[in-house]
Amino acid sequence: MAEQNLEGSQPVDLARHPSGIIPTLQNIVSTVNLGCKLDLKAIALQARNAEYNPKRFAAVIMRIREPKTTALIFGSGKMVCTGAKSEHQSKLAARKYARIIQKLGFDAKFQDFKIQNIVGSCDVKFPIRLEGLAYSHGAFCSYEPELFPGLIYRMKQPKIVLLIFVSGKIVLTGAKVRDETYTAFENIYPVLTEFRKTQQPTKE
Repeated sequence: MAEQNLEGSQPVDLARHPSGIIPTLQNIVSTVNLGCKLDLKAIALQARNAEYNPKRFAAVIMRIREPKTTALIFGSGKMVCTGAKSEHQSKLAARKYARIIQKLGFDAKFQDFKIQNIVGSCDVKFPIRLEGLAYSHGAFCSYEPELFPGLIYRMKQPKIVLLIFVSGKIVLTGAKVRDETYTAFENIYPVLTEFRKTQQPTKE
């Protein structure tokens, strides 16, 4: 599938994105099963882009530059790949890690590739009254500004968690497919416009 996510270079399809805003994908977390037991110490010694500190964490941390990602490789043969900016890149990166493990002499396969989490973000370009939003959508929100500056909004359908900041910046996490990210944003957008802050003289 051709990657068509050059934001800003093509007109926004308003049928799919009525708000005119498309969240940018920031991080894709995927998992894969390499289908064999792995000797993490041996991997860490042989692979130059790997670190392993079993006292701190029971996995080898491996990085590649293209696509720029990090993998956590466990002795069970399970692997988690983070940092890719699209589903396609995530799969490509996971395949590259599997190939590195194969080259080190392990009988690694590429099984059960699965996107576990998609993190997207966008900016609605207007400030938001978080107190008002938290008050009227209390069932979905938690907002404790002294602990965390953003409002946490747990959407039920699709099951997405949104972090909403006063500045109008939004982070969406928890999607398994990118359309859930888009749907969640379109669901919340009218709510955000309802709680748009009217511009007062700017006080920092």
